[in-house]
Amino acid sequence: MRTQIFAAVMALVLLVAGPAMADTIKFGVLSDLSGPTSSVGVPYAKGVQDCVKHLNDTKFLGEHTLQALQVDYAYNVQQALSAYKKFKTEGIVALQGWGTADTEALTRFVAQDKIPCFSASYSAHLTNPQNAPYNFIVVADYTTNLRGILKYFKDKWTEERAPKLAFIYPDHPYGLTPLEGGKAYAKELGYELVGDEHVDLKAMDATSQLLTLQGKAPDFCWIGGTTPTTSVILKDAQKLKMKTVFFTNIWGVDEDLIKLAGDAAEGTYTVQGGSTGYDDTPGNKIILALTGGEIPMTHYYRGFASTYVMAELIRRALEKGALTGEAVKNEAEAMRDFDPLGLTPPVSYFPDDHRPTMTSFIYKIEDGKLVKKGTEVLERKAEWLGK
Repeated sequence: MRTQIFAAVMALVLLVAGPAMADTIKFGVLSDLSGPTSSVGVPYAKGVQDCVKHLNDTKFLGEHTLQALQVDYAYNVQQALSAYKKFKTEGIVALQGWGTADTEALTRFVAQDKIPCFSASYSAHLTNPQNAPYNFIVVADYTTNLRGILKYFKDKWTEERAPKLAFIYPDHPYGLTPLEGGKAYAKELGYELVGDEHVDLKAMDATSQLLTLQGKAPDFCWIGGTTPTTSVILKDAQKLKMKTVFFTNIWGVDEDLIKLAGDAAEGTYTVQGGSTGYDDTPGNKIILALTGGEIPMTHYYRGFASTYVMAELIRRALEKGALTGEAVKNEAEAMRDFDPLGLTPPVSYFPDDHRPTMTSFIYKIEDGKLVKKGTEVLERKAEWLGK
């Protein structure tokens, strides 16, 4: 009888106190909310936070609650390293990273500490687990995206001569990382490479660089900066009446560009790894409910998707009874064709290849909107891994 009474009392205690006794699962978030990439960092960070709210509200992890420990490191590598050390003392099981330089600086530390880093730096070399065993991304890497849009343009090229191609980018790890692989593929496709120019992320004028390129008459010009950089380049190119088709990386075009550059943005292409607010996806329906019907900026969606994929891996690790950074990594490397609510192409990782997908989406600015123009799916070539 005493045993039955004790069991009943304990059951009642667990019933009443269950949610309060549930574990809080912490992860770190490195955000640029005030530095040189804050124009794209702010919406991305909002996507991370809104995804956490959605996951907790829907009890995605059962009675476990996700907690995002966010630090604005202002795109400063030393501040990122300091924030990471603090995150470790607070018991994080994963990290949502941001920039290329800081993600590279943290690669050795996250591997040593066995803390998976899901970064917004899509540098190809961070997808090679031989060099970055605990690094993951959720959309195609910068070089894969560059290859994808180069193939898109070349397939539509009708003239007998080779198309001329130029590059404008910041002299910074973020701007430099896709160039070697992208240029090699451009040559393979038959492009004529005609010039390179550096435009800083904080540049207010690009006239001199564009004048140099204008003399070389490129048919296409890659912009490897962020939205403000792209705006400066496009407005100066319009003043110079350049006929070049400009196309940008994943961070170079968004809704703010249309406001900043006005009609100078018309006709600009961009390659994106994920969905935008104009695509009909299950994730968009959830996001619109969170935002009260307001379509967030493009970068928001990748922040949401990155957090969603991370949470799914945490969920799988919890199901097997051991939530550690190493367990999350192991679940990642076993993930195949996981659909993050349509916000990105299906995600697959492998023990020897952390490229999540080889799919890129091509968008064009038409009448002040991002219009999807095509999808490029490249072969998962082993020789491209990390390059």
